[in-house]
Amino acid sequence: MHYMVPGTDSNLALIAQMRRGALEFCVMALLEHDERYGLELVQTLEAEGGLVTSEGTIYPLLSRLRRDGLVDTSWRESGAGPPRRYYRLSAAGQRSLANFRDEWARFSDAVDHVLAGGKS
Repeated sequence: MHYMVPGTDSNLALIAQMRRGALEFCVMALLEHDERYGLELVQTLEAEGGLVTSEGTIYPLLSRLRRDGLVDTSWRESGAGPPRRYYRLSAAGQRSLANFRDEWARFSDAVDHVLAGGKS
């Protein structure tokens, strides 16, 4: 069993694991209405304080989402270099994201309630 002790390596590891778990759905949410390429996703996530990530994290994640049928891809010419692979959320990805949003709302509400001392 893991105990979270402020400032310890295990605490930091658990927080990193929590971020990685949510990152997949953050990427999916960014692809919900707009097609984007990998580096653009990295830059957008870096602009959000707690979601800093790297290309080494995003590209394997995007590959897995594509394999799982949650995103579709297309290639486009780029005026600034080689062609870019653009990603967009598939119909299956839309369903998966909607399910996550429902579960996240329940989960985060419960956690917020407990962290506030169980007070309404």
